Amino acid sequence: MFPSRPWRRLLPLLCAALLAACGHAPAWQLNDVSGHLPDLQFNLTADDGKPATAADFRGKYVLMYFGYTHCPDVCPLTLVHLHLVMRQLGADADKTRILFVSVDPARDTPAVLHQYVTAFDPHVTGLTGTPAQIAAMAKRYRVAFNAGQQQPGGGYEVSHSSGIYIFDRDGRARLIGTSADSAETIAHDLKLLMQQD
Repeated sequence: MFPSRPWRRLLPLLCAALLAACGHAPAWQLNDVSGHLPDLQFNLTADDGKPATAADFRGKYVLMYFGYTHCPDVCPLTLVHLHLVMRQLGADADKTRILFVSVDPARDTPAVLHQYVTAFDPHVTGLTGTPAQIAAMAKRYRVAFNAGQQQPGGGYEVSHSSGIYIFDRDGRARLIGTSADSAETIAHDLKLLMQQD
């Protein structure tokens, strides 16, 4: 028995919808931001004191996090978390780079950054710059940060966003997560990203 004429017209559309539903769209566990955030782009200073640009990291999967070395808890915990991600990746960790962008350039000199980031993982590069460069970088990726009032001892805290931005090997923004996402979740999505290339 053949379907009536109206159904015959709908069959191609139904078939297309079913094929799309059965497609191979990645099962991301993090937030997919493809096409919603700009490509990786910056001109800053690395923790070795040399100029660094996004081009230096082409060919690597980049995890970028904004923080500062005097951060009392969130930043060190996040870097430990990202170290666990690198361990989950195994040999694939060498295909990645973690960029720790300081939101406290007044205190985070390249030397201070170097001592800090190398304590967590060899895949981390610290980045700093002038206040204007850091502000522009934060604005580009919609990162909010604000230095608090100076304390009696001269110190201060900087409140900041806690997103972990993931870029593919071509520097395109692909995913965003936070330290609340498990190391397994972040490693899972990184592996999926690597399988696409």
